[in-house]
Amino acid sequence: MKKIIALLIVAALAAYLLFWPVPIEPVAWDAPEAPALEGDYAVNERLAAARRLARGQGTGPEDVAIDADGNLYVGYQDGRLVRFDPRGEHPDLITNTEGRPLGLDFAPDGSLVVADGYRGLLRVTPGSGRIEVLTDGADGVPFRFTDDVDVASDGTIYFTDASSKFGPAMHARDDIIEHGGHGRFLKFDPASGATTVLIDDLQFANGVALSGDEDFVVVTQTGSYNVIRYWLRGEHAGEHDVFFDNLPGIPDGVSSNGDGTFWVALFAPRNGALDAMADKPLLRKVVFRLPAFMQPQPARHAFVLGLDENGQVTHNLQHRAEDAFAPITSVEQHGQRLYLGSLTRDSFAVLPLTETQE
Repeated sequence: MKKIIALLIVAALAAYLLFWPVPIEPVAWDAPEAPALEGDYAVNERLAAARRLARGQGTGPEDVAIDADGNLYVGYQDGRLVRFDPRGEHPDLITNTEGRPLGLDFAPDGSLVVADGYRGLLRVTPGSGRIEVLTDGADGVPFRFTDDVDVASDGTIYFTDASSKFGPAMHARDDIIEHGGHGRFLKFDPASGATTVLIDDLQFANGVALSGDEDFVVVTQTGSYNVIRYWLRGEHAGEHDVFFDNLPGIPDGVSSNGDGTFWVALFAPRNGALDAMADKPLLRKVVFRLPAFMQPQPARHAFVLGLDENGQVTHNLQHRAEDAFAPITSVEQHGQRLYLGSLTRDSFAVLPLTETQE
């Protein structure tokens, strides 16, 4: 009798792992072999000097925006937008979007543009806390995961909808495991109110950053481990290509310092188990059905790369330790400091640029 019960349990478990409905339909793809963490990517401890700011003020300060006076703005998991002084102290609640503020950037008129994962692209007036929804869909497809934003000097807003299928409540993991190409890169024209899709079929379209002279924009594809370049000017205007391929980690946010450097936040180094399943859709469904603790997990490894505008590595910042400030989801340079955001931590962080050198 015990053998029969054991067989029934095994059969039930097998049936669950093979046939239980899941929200993903994985697509087979060939993941490139991950670069070794050596040479340009050699492990180091440069991010160990990052100092935590605003500990305990909220969970998930995904991005950091800095105003002309050096005040720091972050959005938390509970929807709050909070301003801190330049030291990361004296929190001041600006507003609550009632959504999930992710990417942040200031427009030329001083308003704060917010990519809200649930509500779309928002404009917030810092003084009054007034919220205006600029756009929440394009070409008849509503945004499900408005993720990052960068505002040009003429006020044009470039942003991403990471996934038109999976929203923040379902996590980026679902879209990445499916690899279905649900991401879009878009622009919003404040003068006309028009929203235009510039690139579609992206693999979790994430960070956005304009080049120093605004002749192109780069967009990170979290699900493909690369950075795409979209040309705004010149003979290739309106076209896109791969700016940087086969990153050593899982890319998240990207920003420009306006002087030739793109800072790329890597959520974690590449995961060998996840890459090994890239061409095995059925296996990815089985793994998706496992308890979360049995699925591939990101390492506690802080990781940031600096790239020049030719796509060459200029900076390699890491810290691999249990107490590392990780995952890092955004990097913003202001003066001689880097500000680091995180999707899950209870603080954001600051690192002097002097700590980024050999």
